[in-house]
Amino acid sequence: MRHVIDQAAAWQSSGTRCVMATVVRTWGSAPHGPGASMLVTQDGRIVGSVSGGCVEAAVVAAAEEVFAGGPPVVERWGVGDEDAFAVGLTCGGTIEVLIREVSSEAPLGRVSEDAAAGVPVALVTPLDGGGSLAVGRGAVSGSLGGAAADRVAALAAEGMLGRGESGLVTVGEGVAGGRSPAAGAECAQERGLLVQSFAPRPRLLIFGAAEFARPLADFGAALGHHVTVCDARPAFADPERFPGADEVVVARPDRWFHTHADLVGPTTAVCVLTHDPRFDVPLLTRALRSDAGYVGAMGSRRTHEDRVERLRAAGVTEAQLAALRSPIGLDLGGRGVEETALSVVAEIVAVRRGGSGHPLTAGTGPVHAL
Repeated sequence: MRHVIDQAAAWQSSGTRCVMATVVRTWGSAPHGPGASMLVTQDGRIVGSVSGGCVEAAVVAAAEEVFAGGPPVVERWGVGDEDAFAVGLTCGGTIEVLIREVSSEAPLGRVSEDAAAGVPVALVTPLDGGGSLAVGRGAVSGSLGGAAADRVAALAAEGMLGRGESGLVTVGEGVAGGRSPAAGAECAQERGLLVQSFAPRPRLLIFGAAEFARPLADFGAALGHHVTVCDARPAFADPERFPGADEVVVARPDRWFHTHADLVGPTTAVCVLTHDPRFDVPLLTRALRSDAGYVGAMGSRRTHEDRVERLRAAGVTEAQLAALRSPIGLDLGGRGVEETALSVVAEIVAVRRGGSGHPLTAGTGPVHAL
């Protein structure tokens, strides 16, 4: 989603007309969740996706109508629609998409800059097409048409941003568009707002600059992580070996983890590849007591059993040990460093998204979880 906003900000700055289509809501099996966006320029360039290829052609057609002077529109496509197979949406789900032209006043530059700096920010777009708002860091940029409307939208956006959620929120405006509601109105005017949350990138912390770490760093970067590779050995912690990493540091792993504990949260994945009890036991002791959403350690089953006993001796509880993914990765039957790294990132995604790791052919439910 970030690369779409970055491109939209660049085209806005250069004066290139473009339409943004954004998923507002989904039902059933849908390839992308709320907030996923696609851009279409007047000369036919496309960036991003709202359905993984199912309805993109229909979005382009709708964008042409907007370029021709049509108003912002919310379109719905689903397998039950008469034209579902014509547009290719055969996955069984339904998506609702807001399609509107990017205005020169939209605070996309602010959103792009904050997201790049790792500062949480949300873009608020009303379904009725009235302005847009950037919310974050206690500051608001842009407007939805009035101070009261902006306050209501900012409060709603802050709540969703705090949870890292994107999607539709309906707000009641005691003052609509800066004007008082008509006398005798029984309820506040309601307005649908699309909130796109841009939280800092999830972190992938790789401890041990072994050969396995190289493709793991590359895969992690491709999935949008901020990647750190840490090793106490200067000869191994060479930035040239890890072009996919954001940083490569020479430090004792457990000490680096302790110093940077404030960076660790539920979206952090910790991968311990050190194979040395002097390093991995104190590091895992800290990691398993942290808020990290994933903690995995490489090694054989025998190594794992020995490691668990050492961790127990270090005071790690059984509940904390239950969170340890060791031996690390899913059983893909792979060989070599690339396939091993693939099994690790597959497990990280499964843990973060709540996936089973089982073949989809073994299930009967929707391919894309609700």
